[in-house]
Amino acid sequence: MTGGTNDSASPGGNGTHPESNPLHLSDVELDKEPSNVPPPQELQTGQPAGLWVLFITEMWERFSYYGMRALLVLYLIASTAETESNPGFGWSEANAAILYAVYTWAVYLTPIFGGWLADRFLGTHRSMLIGGWIIAAGHIVLAMTEMFGITAGEAVTLQTGPGALCSFIAGLALIVIGTGFFKPCVSVMVGQLYGKDDPRRDSGFTIFYMGINLGAFLSPLIAGTLGQKVGWHWGFGSAAVGMILGLLCYQFLRPKYLSGIGLSPKEVAANGTASAADQAELQRPLTKVDTQRIAVILILALVGNIFFWAAFEQAGSSLNVFADQNTDRTIMGYEFPSTWYQSVNALTIVICAPFFSMLWVWLAKRNANPSTPMKFAWGLWFLGLAFVAMVFGALQARDGLAGPHWLLITYVLCTWGELCLSPVGLSMVTKLAPLRLQSLMMGVWFLSFSAANLLGGLMAAFSTKFKPGADGSPAEISFVIDGLPGFFLLLVLLPTVAGVLLAIVSPVLKRMMHGIK
Repeated sequence: MTGGTNDSASPGGNGTHPESNPLHLSDVELDKEPSNVPPPQELQTGQPAGLWVLFITEMWERFSYYGMRALLVLYLIASTAETESNPGFGWSEANAAILYAVYTWAVYLTPIFGGWLADRFLGTHRSMLIGGWIIAAGHIVLAMTEMFGITAGEAVTLQTGPGALCSFIAGLALIVIGTGFFKPCVSVMVGQLYGKDDPRRDSGFTIFYMGINLGAFLSPLIAGTLGQKVGWHWGFGSAAVGMILGLLCYQFLRPKYLSGIGLSPKEVAANGTASAADQAELQRPLTKVDTQRIAVILILALVGNIFFWAAFEQAGSSLNVFADQNTDRTIMGYEFPSTWYQSVNALTIVICAPFFSMLWVWLAKRNANPSTPMKFAWGLWFLGLAFVAMVFGALQARDGLAGPHWLLITYVLCTWGELCLSPVGLSMVTKLAPLRLQSLMMGVWFLSFSAANLLGGLMAAFSTKFKPGADGSPAEISFVIDGLPGFFLLLVLLPTVAGVLLAIVSPVLKRMMHGIK
């Protein structure tokens, strides 16, 4: 692996990149780097050229993931009645939320194994390619679910629709496996574009985060509309197209802009693509400073990430159902698909990420940039504030449909919290983790997302207990306020308290980072 620029990436230098067979570790082609490609520091954009290749690749992967995510719960709860023009699985909301919990837990669990394989054997380049093609296959299998018959009027089970259920689960399993190979590698490769103390790193990650969210913005509009208005398999199929486009773009542009980035340890050692400093870094034993920096990653993952994403991921479950069933979505006589709300988060990132990026740089120049733990605290506070809007929206929905603005406010404030926490966290892992453990620690980072998504899905299933029964019976649970407003009030309190805890311990965590900002 390389960190920042090295001799092989300089104009006129010789570098290596394996292109002939992405599955064969010993098959390495030796090619010249294009002599007209300037090193990252000299690009007029102020960022390495490879950054744009990686964010285009991740943009399409996010298109595929968020397109499927927007449809998953809605597809599972859609009726199987004979009169239904676009039948789903006919599951209960609680059962759909549990499958959503297990799926999103698994999606973020497998990167820890993929990160280990990338660090030890494959390298991030090959691991990303393998994972990407498996993800594409998974979306194709999901689209094929519609080829199997189901029993009209009954929920899809192994008895009423074995082919459809097995195809659907197989498609989800392929996406889970592919994400394990793909997910930890792209962010690590972005980190490899920068030197150890390069001040552009945080801004680069924020730009990367903005770029990939273009895909997350487009996918609910395209895949969501196709799935809800035309047919579920059209939505799942469009997600496959997005993933394939991303992979083709990466493979076409990589030889010019990312040569020497993402190689396996064997290739780095054999071809001399690592600097002497990097070679020494890969071989040295871990120190007390390393241990404390890794501890910071783990603390922010366990406290910051889990509390933040468990509430944030209601977007794909309880908030998604609220948009579909309890929100007025009619504008000028047209009822827009509920999946369109899933684009608000990404659109807000695209609009606001440049301002957050400039804000961190502006504050850094004035020695006022908050530490990473404090940025996490601010993210959690924004998230708690966001769910205040949902409390009011749920109160209004008691007398009919909630106004469309409540979810809009919620998603915008959630996104501001995300911009304080997520791109900064990705950048932090690449700075604090020892070089030889970067992909593994990125996998650990995503492991915290796994726990958060499982918890978030179970919370969404738990939210159904706050609703009155279909027969008019009272809700099983209440918290301060009866019904869903009480559930959303819980989501105000939990991240707010977690943010306070992080703010209290942030001076200690800052010292444990030993000068890394």
